[in-house]
Amino acid sequence: MSKRIKRVALAVPIGVPHLERAVGGFLEYAARHGRWRLATSPESPILSLDGLRGWPGDGVLAFINTPAEARTIARLGLPAVNISGALQRSPVPRVRVDDRAVGRLAAEHLLDRGFRQFAYYGVEGVWYAQLRGEGFREVVERAGAECNVFLAPSTLGRRAAWSQVDRPLRAWLKSLPLPAGVFACSDYRARLILEGCQELGLAVPDDVAVLGVNNDTIACEFCEPPLSSVSRSSERVGREAAALLGRLMAGKPSPEADVLVPPDGVVCRRSTDQFALGNANVAAAVRYMHEHLSEAISIGAFAREHAISRRTLEHAFREILGRTPHGYLTSLRVRRARQLLGEQPSLPLHAVAKACGFCDAKRLRAAFSEAVGLSPSDYRRKYGVAGG
Repeated sequence: MSKRIKRVALAVPIGVPHLERAVGGFLEYAARHGRWRLATSPESPILSLDGLRGWPGDGVLAFINTPAEARTIARLGLPAVNISGALQRSPVPRVRVDDRAVGRLAAEHLLDRGFRQFAYYGVEGVWYAQLRGEGFREVVERAGAECNVFLAPSTLGRRAAWSQVDRPLRAWLKSLPLPAGVFACSDYRARLILEGCQELGLAVPDDVAVLGVNNDTIACEFCEPPLSSVSRSSERVGREAAALLGRLMAGKPSPEADVLVPPDGVVCRRSTDQFALGNANVAAAVRYMHEHLSEAISIGAFAREHAISRRTLEHAFREILGRTPHGYLTSLRVRRARQLLGEQPSLPLHAVAKACGFCDAKRLRAAFSEAVGLSPSDYRRKYGVAGG
């Protein structure tokens, strides 16, 4: 006897690229693993939460940003999964990007580029923005630096003119010590920083390096300079949400209130394509490491080629970046390994090692375990792509 087809509704905004990617991941999982029928309105596959009142369906994928939306989804009484991190507490089980990890990744990216002055542009009362700021400050302060913070009023669920934001934001930008690495809680907020810098005559990325979140192609590519951004694993969020919704519709409990999906890396564009290191040799070495990460890199050979002693180069690295050239290179390789282990569950460990520049899987295991506190296999089990 075949299983009954489940009726599933999508209550997610349209026109937002990272949400459309999440919906794509959701539908991909559903096509492979579920006998689900998508409920639609006459004009769109997307339904509003209010429009689902009295709907005799089986499950809902929701994007809950406001307390009013939270009350609505709770009243529906249907199995539902939320993919928004705007509220601190979700009325239904939730799958979201690990926002603290987003902030930590952003800080590591700017630290790797030699910045020692940092700033965070967030939004008041928005949970994901708070977590991203906390992760960013955690890494910055651990590196012995300070973080200047500016929080703007939220526009979620409100009508507000962007002009109300411009003046205080530009005053804040004008007050920052330069050069500064600035992280914004979203790509759209980061674009406001780019516009503010242009108005103030601040060069990006030389004076201010700017980094956003979501990697929305239109937001990031159609600005000057193109915007670097933390990619939030949107497709995977959708797949994980579909897997969880399937579990709930089968009458099984959610294993946890929030399922966290790690971000899948920084997409570097010109807004952070600068090494603010104050030392030409260190800047050249760092750029070489980034561009040749999977290759065998000899620090001694690089020093000889640039007519500098290895000891001098190591001293400059310690003074500017707080670690040796080898330590810096290893941290880049471990970060790349974390990304591959999370994204490609079937990639053999020896192939991961080769892609990251480790000579073999044994060296990868040792470096990874020391840096992360988990073996590569344990990390993959904990953070790897779920749902097949």
